[in-house]
Amino acid sequence: MRKKIVAGNWKMNTTVPEGVELAKAVVAKSAEVPADVTLIVATPFTHLCPVAAVVEGTRVALSAENCADKEKGAYTGEVSAAMLASAGCKYTILGHSERRQYYGETDEKLVEKTRLALANGLDVILCVGENLDEREAGRHFDVCEAQIKNVLFNFSAEELKHIVIAYEPVWAIGTGKTATAAQAEEIHAFIRKTVAGKFGAEAAEEVSILYGGSCKPSNAKELFAEKDIDGGLIGGAALKADDFIGIAVSF
Repeated sequence: MRKKIVAGNWKMNTTVPEGVELAKAVVAKSAEVPADVTLIVATPFTHLCPVAAVVEGTRVALSAENCADKEKGAYTGEVSAAMLASAGCKYTILGHSERRQYYGETDEKLVEKTRLALANGLDVILCVGENLDEREAGRHFDVCEAQIKNVLFNFSAEELKHIVIAYEPVWAIGTGKTATAAQAEEIHAFIRKTVAGKFGAEAAEEVSILYGGSCKPSNAKELFAEKDIDGGLIGGAALKADDFIGIAVSF
């Protein structure tokens, strides 16, 4: 039975005190969410330790938004997977479209990041997805397939159990546009089929695939009703506890 997951990616938002208050509000409202839904908050690096203290002993798990592709050493400004685990993280997001677009992250680098995250006991939320030009050119299947093969296919079926896939229609992030439920289901099903081609149908059925494009309380129920959509990687709506929980109760 694959996990239902709602993960909030705060991105570069909130000060530390604001983040602590947001985490407290999410924890306070978490009892409204069905017990079989995993709740995750992904915070900036500066927030991890204080937010870890807030969520400790609750049903809310802590995630980082990224991690380094090196184990340790003279890499000023980087944060390693071991550091994240020691700060209380259970997950890290890797390969977010903004990391790919603004910071030139490659699939090769993501293989190393994923390897280190898994080695340090972190589960990985691996992002894949196409931009507007790729979607309009009808290349969205090719783009997602390549990203999955270039990264995920470097790992074993056992390691796959600790990886969540997040599909991001990049053209829908922060634009107010949303893929229709049918569009989202079509590509989620394709992603699962691609995974099955490498790891087998049984393993693919166990992988949680999240929708990561402008998911809101108003459209979450329709999206989550689809067979291959197992939750959401939430951006803007994660910055308000009411909206975040409003999405999580939509299962």
